Amino acid sequence: MLKMLRDLVLEPSIVVGGIVFLGLVLQRKSLEATVKGTLKSVIGFMVIRIGGNIITESVEPFGRMFQYGFHVSGVILSVEGAAGIAVGKFGMEISVVMLLGMTVNLILARITRFRYVFVTGHQTLFMAGMIVVCMKGAGISGWIFYAIGALALGILMVFSPAILQKYTRQICKNDSVALGHFGGSAYFLSAWLGGIYGENSKSTEEMHIPKKLAFLRDSSVTVSITMIAMYVVAALACGSEFVEQNLSEGKDYLVYAIVQGLTFAVGFTVVITGVRWFINEIVPAVKGIADNWIPNAKPAVDSPVVFPYAPNALIVGFISSFLGGLISLGIMIACNLTVILPGVVPHFFCGATAGVYGNSTGGRRGAILGGFLNGVLISFLPVIFLPHLGELVNASVTFPDADMGFAGVFLGDWLNRIGSYGTLTILIGIVIIMILIPEMMDDMEENQDEWFTFDTDEILKESKMTNKK
Repeated sequence: MLKMLRDLVLEPSIVVGGIVFLGLVLQRKSLEATVKGTLKSVIGFMVIRIGGNIITESVEPFGRMFQYGFHVSGVILSVEGAAGIAVGKFGMEISVVMLLGMTVNLILARITRFRYVFVTGHQTLFMAGMIVVCMKGAGISGWIFYAIGALALGILMVFSPAILQKYTRQICKNDSVALGHFGGSAYFLSAWLGGIYGENSKSTEEMHIPKKLAFLRDSSVTVSITMIAMYVVAALACGSEFVEQNLSEGKDYLVYAIVQGLTFAVGFTVVITGVRWFINEIVPAVKGIADNWIPNAKPAVDSPVVFPYAPNALIVGFISSFLGGLISLGIMIACNLTVILPGVVPHFFCGATAGVYGNSTGGRRGAILGGFLNGVLISFLPVIFLPHLGELVNASVTFPDADMGFAGVFLGDWLNRIGSYGTLTILIGIVIIMILIPEMMDDMEENQDEWFTFDTDEILKESKMTNKK
């Protein structure tokens, strides 16, 4: 029985289906509508995961070609790989922390103004894995292990979408959905920098494309061309002998590279299709939960939710992020630091999302800056928090997403400096602050703003006037 419960908690699609089922039941939907909505949400979520798996499998040979062709080795950015190792070592602890963290998320959404229900199950699993590994590395055990893990995870599950909501609302043209992806800090900084440095920069979606190249506006086509080019370059760097003997099973190395690039594009298209299915069911379901227990709650869903709104920006962000990763790689080699190899998947999903958020405030310039910043962050943050990863410190993979990096650095540092009780006190203090700021948030919400933002336009205006004087 305990094993069954653990496996249910570790199956994100079941968790998502349960949330949708509860929401539809609370709305007193008919049996037909409840069954249909629950199954479609689960299928949509699984389609997203299948698309992600296709992408992950297609980039594994790219990583090998990149390492061999350019003669570099080090730690690979792969949240799936790092979380997989973590679950294999600490599966029970991770499942309990994940369940408790989701409970804290719902409680905080109910008693604070952070009305966000984090429904991106795989991201919750990944963050729970990182938190557990950090605590294990610090030698924490007993009840306080689960108390720290639950509070840390629950706080992040509401805070990450909250800091982005102003920009998510601007991108999606509505306030019914939030972003539930643990790259939120990088996306926030991308949008913030775009607002400062992207003044008068046209949107990536306004890029003039000749009629003969109008087909590039189709994101699937653009992703296909981009990925084929990257795979072919990596294959040429390796040479035919390495690819045909080690990867393609004798198939011509350039043909193999083209097929792998197209496979990545297939995965991308599958993900986008799954997002549309999933969003259509999860939004009304969460509304049902909100109407009954958490007023005005918003479902925080995975990053591809913003992709359809700026397909050009996601390509710009991805390329800029990968460039940031390559430059960071060169700096690490020059400075004799631990080398973090740029993984295509994190640079694609996180970099693309950073590009969309940067474009929302700073147009093309914002998309480039946002993507590049993300690439630098997910390259250097893992180097900083790598010593806190305990048994995973010598693994060949690590957690890439920016929120995981920042959380790992702070959590690991707190645990080592002030111990478990000091860390728990800080987390409780954060919760108390979240509860005690409703009046400030009320004032800000009247102006359609968030409590943690400030008017950078006004600051820049005043600065220019001072300079003129």
